[in-house]
Amino acid sequence: MNWLDRFPLRAPHPVLMALEGRAFFEWSSLAVSWPILKRAPAGDGHPVLVLPGLVANDTSTWPIRRFLNSRGYAAYPWRQGFNIGPVDNLVERLEERLDTLHRRHGRTVSLIGWSLGGAMARALAVRMPEHVRSVITLGSPIQAEHQATNAWRIFELVSGWKADDPRLAEWLLEHPMAPSTSFLSKTDGIVNWRISMAPEHELSENIEVSASHMGMGANPIVLWAIADRLAQAEGEWKPLARDNPLRSLLYRDPKKARLADLIATRG
Repeated sequence: MNWLDRFPLRAPHPVLMALEGRAFFEWSSLAVSWPILKRAPAGDGHPVLVLPGLVANDTSTWPIRRFLNSRGYAAYPWRQGFNIGPVDNLVERLEERLDTLHRRHGRTVSLIGWSLGGAMARALAVRMPEHVRSVITLGSPIQAEHQATNAWRIFELVSGWKADDPRLAEWLLEHPMAPSTSFLSKTDGIVNWRISMAPEHELSENIEVSASHMGMGANPIVLWAIADRLAQAEGEWKPLARDNPLRSLLYRDPKKARLADLIATRG
């Protein structure tokens, strides 16, 4: 039995919600860190579709796309307006968007989803596996445990769905066939990190980073790792190598207990 199983899944502690204010510094650090980010692994030009989080739009994913374009990828916005959940045939429109990019480039597409966008990216990869090269999620609720987030009431308000609707759970049951990477933070103030953990699989990995929920997609440490993950040749995916002390410090194994767990396990 994992020691975490002794603690019920709850929404992140109010202390962690208050710490979301540090997202300002993550966004602000982009300009300072840009010269270093320009040394991140270069891409091979394949297309990348980036999906925003709940009640966010393409403006929020601009740092990810700008960075990936600078590293040689063809990064695209989702172009579906604000993300208010799976409404108005959104799933079908995303399938059409993915198919368009796949045909335009003649190559499989990597998907990156922030928060709710990550859950959608995984569902899209399950529905269209032949179109998808890899899936990366950032602080995403990829397990059907709505009570473990501080955003479920907002989700219900804007989407019209009930957060415990079994149809939403079905979205999350299947694991994508494509390689998948889940970035999570034990100090995430919106989504309990435990429901951001992807199931163990030979083509999946979980990477713990020090980041806020609202700033994860602009965090230079996360952006560098995204470039590292995408730079792998198709069909030659391997988990992130923690082969030196710095990498082991910046990109931790979330299954290893540390002090942050004392707060993260208490709602």
